[in-house]
Amino acid sequence: MINKTLFLTYFYLFIYILLSSGVILYNKWVLSPKYFNFPLPITLTMIHMGFSGAVAFLLIRVFKVVSPVKMTFEIYATSVVPISAFFASSLWFGNTAYLHISVAFIQMLKALMPVATFIMAVMCGTDKARCDVFLNMLLVSVGVVVSSYGEIHFNIVGTLYQVTGIFAEALRLVLTQVLLQKKGLTLNPITSLYYIAPCSFVFLSVPWYLLEKPVMEVSQIQFNFWIFFSNAICALALNFSIFLVIGRTGAVTIRVAGVLKDWILIALSTVIFPESTITGLNIIGYAIALCGVVMYNYIKVKDVRASQLPVESLPDRIAKDWKFEKSSDIFVPDNTSDNEGSVGGNGSAADRIIDEEAPLVPSSRLSHIGRTQLTGK
Repeated sequence: MINKTLFLTYFYLFIYILLSSGVILYNKWVLSPKYFNFPLPITLTMIHMGFSGAVAFLLIRVFKVVSPVKMTFEIYATSVVPISAFFASSLWFGNTAYLHISVAFIQMLKALMPVATFIMAVMCGTDKARCDVFLNMLLVSVGVVVSSYGEIHFNIVGTLYQVTGIFAEALRLVLTQVLLQKKGLTLNPITSLYYIAPCSFVFLSVPWYLLEKPVMEVSQIQFNFWIFFSNAICALALNFSIFLVIGRTGAVTIRVAGVLKDWILIALSTVIFPESTITGLNIIGYAIALCGVVMYNYIKVKDVRASQLPVESLPDRIAKDWKFEKSSDIFVPDNTSDNEGSVGGNGSAADRIIDEEAPLVPSSRLSHIGRTQLTGK
């Protein structure tokens, strides 16, 4: 008989891969002029933010599923607002890229996420420049360049949008560590949505008013309530599936699932969207980039292992390893750790698992395989 715990673990992984791939393909279908033809990425993202914020409000204030954190005006103004601004920017630019480039190529570009996060972490002083990590980042960058060179339908505008969105998300990750974690603020996916989604909605309303509102006034844009409602539901469900997966699996399992999801998504996108064509050079470049990411993850895991005290007894060591592998999605700031990224709560931004469709899952202490959005991307 199959172990129930093991069955649930693989079931949650299956749901995670299904939802993450589904949200990406769904967003592409909605935004693409060749299909549903709703070429308004900011509007779509605002729908996601509004819906997620409303659900979080109901869960916290009405049904009291979780309790709100003690949020002062000073913390909100100096931490939540700038984080929300970069979060909104990453969603805006990332979704806009769907109008110009294929899903497969977008997934290949997302291999740059560790590079962007490492650069931002070094610039903000939360990580140190290291030769071995730099060489891995260089390998990832070379792979992405090769993949881009092999792209048949290469579009410079779409590529710039996607890369800009990746760097905006990387800066958001670093700011989350610097601004929120240092102040001892503990957020889970629901409280993250509660505080950040409404603020992001407000930020998005500015470019929406300037760029998309005039288009909506002069163009006949079709709006189907059930399509947008189901799209928002899927994006919200993805957040909670990641929360469940992180609680049941370890770092290695999450990384393998993320890589598997990326390959499945690239293959599915070429079937669902026939205009997407993958070349041999695309695959070679992406494989090179993944090699760099895998080596980067190996270095991070080795650093974590090295940070454990060698004098620990075997039972204590096993207990700590188990705790690390089963770490919760809610971070607990560790006042004894610095910015180097230990097993405790202050792991560096580059060490967190982030799904490109659910970036509000805040701070697991797991290594990052790529940009692996709540909603918007």
